[in-house]
Amino acid sequence: MKNMDTTRKLAWAAGVLYLVTFAASIPTLALKAPLVDHADFVLGHGNATPVLWGGLLDFVCAIAGIGTAVALYPITRRLSRTSAIGFVASRTLEAAILVVGAISLLSVVTLRNGVVGGDTASLLTTSRSLVAMHDWAFLFGPGFMPAINAVFLATVVYRFRLVPRFIPLMGLIGAPLLVLSSLATLFGDHGQTSSSAVLFALPIAAWEFSLGVYLVAKGVRTPTADDAPTRTPALAA
Repeated sequence: MKNMDTTRKLAWAAGVLYLVTFAASIPTLALKAPLVDHADFVLGHGNATPVLWGGLLDFVCAIAGIGTAVALYPITRRLSRTSAIGFVASRTLEAAILVVGAISLLSVVTLRNGVVGGDTASLLTTSRSLVAMHDWAFLFGPGFMPAINAVFLATVVYRFRLVPRFIPLMGLIGAPLLVLSSLATLFGDHGQTSSSAVLFALPIAAWEFSLGVYLVAKGVRTPTADDAPTRTPALAA
């Protein structure tokens, strides 16, 4: 009973953190728009406060993302150590990329506030370089990484029926779609926030949001001894 209570608490924590990632990520594009969409931001045009909030929310999203993997690790490691470690690693890499993107934009705010009488052309060039770094981080972080996360986590969740199978199935279907969409963005076929890109990203978004809601409301099926991974006996020398 004690183990069941612990599992329920871990699942609840993971679900809450999944929902935090959604709450933190939804407004960030709009908050960062005064900088990302306007090259003259570094020269003092527009309001810097929304950009600061956008950077902070990216950081919150990154920490919450790592938290989801850490909270689920004690549950998933009993079923697949490789997938459990892989999910923690992929979430951590995603968070690192996201923070790099946030820091690049906050560096533009520093240029705007700290450089007085600087050369306009140099400021604009530096600002564009930092925004370009953010854009690439946005592609490889929120673009590619959720697909990798899904491969590690949804496989275990689906195989061992930790939640209803239609939930991880959305992640397993959405992972290749998101990779294809991100590759299309990488090679200039469409923008990452275009309508087609959003459409391709919907299954992954639905998987993560549905998982978060279910973990908060119901938790996970408690793994049994039969679920433990089998070990192959070592061959005698």
